[in-house]
Amino acid sequence: MGIAMSITAFPVLARIVQERGLSGTPLGTMAITCAAADDITAWCILAVVVAIVKAGSILSAVVTISLALVFVLAMLMIVRPWLKRRMGKLFGTKTKVALGFFVLLIAGYAAEVIGIHLLFGAFLAGVIMPEEANIKDVLRDKLEDVSIVILLPVFFAFTGLRTQIGLLSEGQLWAVFGAIMLVAVGGKFAGSALTARLVGQPWQDALSIGALMNTRGLMELVVLNIGYDLGILRPEVFAMMVLMALATTFMTGPLLDLINYCYSPAKRHAGA
Repeated sequence: MGIAMSITAFPVLARIVQERGLSGTPLGTMAITCAAADDITAWCILAVVVAIVKAGSILSAVVTISLALVFVLAMLMIVRPWLKRRMGKLFGTKTKVALGFFVLLIAGYAAEVIGIHLLFGAFLAGVIMPEEANIKDVLRDKLEDVSIVILLPVFFAFTGLRTQIGLLSEGQLWAVFGAIMLVAVGGKFAGSALTARLVGQPWQDALSIGALMNTRGLMELVVLNIGYDLGILRPEVFAMMVLMALATTFMTGPLLDLINYCYSPAKRHAGA
């Protein structure tokens, strides 16, 4: 629940920053940097939670977490340099793409065998892809269309089929949902805005950072589905959290518009 409350939808946030012309600005850079640090921290904590749940005992959990740390170090210290050298020697885009997919599949399988979710292995495979061989751009171009056009709608449909709104048939459950919304928005929007203000950001930028960081979207749904698959989240809680993720994502645009309106020169002049 804590991870789900704290995570930020990095791809959605990046798209919002781009569409609003904030790319390269101090506000956009700050929001993107905070979201990246936020998500990396949340994924690391989620890996520990998954390891504990799958292990079943404290000793097994310690072994799993230790193996996960060894896996991360091996990917960064051994596989990454080897992949960089190998990509530099290969000729032809198809061969490089094949090697990239091979590393992706092996990393996902190794993460699953260790006892953490295959998502973390796939994430690490993306992290260690070398920049020099342009393999990241090639893989992104080849995967983006399939992911956005086919896999992403299927994932949302799958999540929608799992979300049983009808289970929230009692007033007390909607009261719990209201409390979840209060904690989610208060912790993320208010927490980020107040922290930004404390470190010297003007109120407009601080509130805008809070609104941007409050975006959850896709990353939230990934976390929730992992928790549901592991049996951590009950169907009622899963439905509440999905509704919270959608609501906090939808409110980002209107919140930014409201903040910009309240701090617009015309509004300040009218108030004066």
